[in-house]
Amino acid sequence: MYNRNFVPTPKHKMDKLFGTDGIRGVAGEFPLDARTIQIVGRSLATRMAAKLGRPARLVIGRDTRASGEWIEQAFCSGASSAHAECNSAGVITTPGVAFVTRHFEFDAGIVISASHNPYEDNGIKIFAPSGKKIEEAAERLIEQDIRDAADHPIEKISSRADSFRVEEFQKAYLDYLSGEFPSLSLKGKKIVVDCANGASSDLAPELFGRFGAEIVAINNKPDGRNINKDCGSLHLDALQNKVLEEKADLGVAFDGDADRSLFVDEHGDLVDGDATLWILAQYFREHHQLADHTVVATVMSNIGLELALASNDIKLIRTSVGDKYVLDELLRSGSSLGGEQSGHIIIPKKSLVGDGMMTALLILEAMFEKIEPLSRLTTGFVRYPQTLVNVRVREKRPFEGVPEIASASKEIEGELDGSGRLLLRYSGTENLARVMIEGKDQIVIEAQAKRLADVIRNSLG
Repeated sequence: MYNRNFVPTPKHKMDKLFGTDGIRGVAGEFPLDARTIQIVGRSLATRMAAKLGRPARLVIGRDTRASGEWIEQAFCSGASSAHAECNSAGVITTPGVAFVTRHFEFDAGIVISASHNPYEDNGIKIFAPSGKKIEEAAERLIEQDIRDAADHPIEKISSRADSFRVEEFQKAYLDYLSGEFPSLSLKGKKIVVDCANGASSDLAPELFGRFGAEIVAINNKPDGRNINKDCGSLHLDALQNKVLEEKADLGVAFDGDADRSLFVDEHGDLVDGDATLWILAQYFREHHQLADHTVVATVMSNIGLELALASNDIKLIRTSVGDKYVLDELLRSGSSLGGEQSGHIIIPKKSLVGDGMMTALLILEAMFEKIEPLSRLTTGFVRYPQTLVNVRVREKRPFEGVPEIASASKEIEGELDGSGRLLLRYSGTENLARVMIEGKDQIVIEAQAKRLADVIRNSLG
């Protein structure tokens, strides 16, 4: 499955391995080959021991991918060579690891997951005790250690994380979540839960069942290869059909590590991250918990959210795409609610990590308090039509520096006149310019997007 003796060569790009969501790639290939993972474990443990003046205490959790166990073992082998104490939390969600790290006072928490990616991929995320991912400076040091070790042998130590506390860790996490909602009763409610054959497969049905709901669990039989496969938050058709078939009150879908959740109302209609932010913003404000009447979202959130919030005197701050940037702005501004259209919702007072199961409980509590179906809670939020056009370019010059593009963009923004939005950006991985327009009329915005795309193509294509 993987090459224990793999040594990265100059052809492997090693300048930056950590992205906004840790290290991610194909399991068994650099940088997720066993040798490099060992180096990551040894580097983290060595540098933490030097800072702490003692061996590091680490907790490791994983999702259900077939590669998870050997990656955990490889990481622990490296960390143990630097005398770290490694504890396994077993199969658990990403926010579950963040909770265990904080609650049990570990020095770091490690998540082995590739979130919504297919099973062939995997990844490593490292959390500080605060629940926030480790600083970029620490990631750069680990990358330097990987570079330095490229031409040197690494000591082979066969070591596994201690697993005797798995049940304790998982029970503490579920107790914490249920303890946050002491008055919530879901008796008489039917909930369909799509676990994406991932980390929430055992945890989510147990958690929601504690509140007395009738639980219909789907995609909760992981086999190591079916995580996210035609299920979960990226594939909602089965959940929508099941909600209608079961005449359920609500459906919720998680991704592989359950840090995000999307919902389906009693009519089978999607309630995405934008609609979730709208519901929670109103709920928080009613409970005097919406700091500065502000919500944080990304540039990809629909303008319908911005207009709905504005109609209720709630300000929307936009960030770059990525939950990392949402969290940074939440902490900078002191705001209490933020998230992404994809279903990552972050509530800093509860956790610095998006927690899909926590979000679901908040939505259910709002329904319980208002005695309203989910479809009624979204009233006031109207999703505007959206179109996206990709244009291949030969170079990525700043758009404002190309007069023809700047002029055409300004003209279209004038036409939208506050009732729409133009977002123009380059792809981070391809030579593509992305033209996204939202507005009241689908035909109109498609014509506007084509017009601007033609200008970009003539100028940069």
